[in-house]
Amino acid sequence: MSAQTTAPPEEELEREALKPSKDEGDSASWGARLTLALVCIIFTIPTLGLLISSFRPREDIISSGWWTVFTGNVNFSLDNYTAVLDEGMGTAFANSLAVAVPATVIPILAAAFAAYAFAWMDFRGREFLFVIFVGLLVVPLQVAFVPLTQLFNAVGIQSDFLKLWLAHTGFGMPLAVYILRNYIGSLPREVIESAKVDGANHFATFWRLIMPLSVPALAAYAIFQFLWTWNDYLVALIFMTGGEEVVTVTLAELVGSRGQDWHLLTAGAFISMTVPLIVFFALQRFFVRGLTAGSVKG
Repeated sequence: MSAQTTAPPEEELEREALKPSKDEGDSASWGARLTLALVCIIFTIPTLGLLISSFRPREDIISSGWWTVFTGNVNFSLDNYTAVLDEGMGTAFANSLAVAVPATVIPILAAAFAAYAFAWMDFRGREFLFVIFVGLLVVPLQVAFVPLTQLFNAVGIQSDFLKLWLAHTGFGMPLAVYILRNYIGSLPREVIESAKVDGANHFATFWRLIMPLSVPALAAYAIFQFLWTWNDYLVALIFMTGGEEVVTVTLAELVGSRGQDWHLLTAGAFISMTVPLIVFFALQRFFVRGLTAGSVKG
């Protein structure tokens, strides 16, 4: 009894023809890896030079390039770091933490509630309000300095830290609502409906179910918001008028009135980079998942 064979359909033949061969896939993979390695080297070399310069004395930085340490001209010291800390970098570091942490946590909590409402609660004008939130992404922060200053004075807000928290929260909310709404809206509807069947109200569903499931999106936004507030210079310069300074403002003042102390920027830059690097590497595994979730359905 002979087996009956049938020819594969034309679609299958076309699909097989379009598939890249194993050799092509391997060459493309190696090409991507080499390109990525080259980009990493290009971005790492200046950072390495900055790190080496931060440990070199002022005279050596002025007289020779950082790459001369590889030829035997090694004369490292901690004088730059000592001078930077004496200029108030330690206090500015603590102030930056006091600004960045609340300015990251507050908009995350507020935006998470709003994102849940936009994703799973039916109310009049929901889509219109969401469009307004997304549209606020294009409003530059600089245009709000004068109205915000007038508002803070009218309300009687005198605390520099409270001003910064409110300013960063207000301008960080649109992006937070956009990211979190897309992620929360992509969660399976069956999960939400099962919580309703069990008698959970909206708050219980949000706090016990949605928040744990939304950790990738929360972490992705936390990276954006923390880096923005930590590296902010203009907002801190405008609203911190009580004599306190953050890291970015202190860095700008390290060079001196005539730029004669620019060598101190190398040490100050690495002191200011420590916390953002820790935050990014601690949360990087959630970064791509949080940004891409909800972008594709099905």
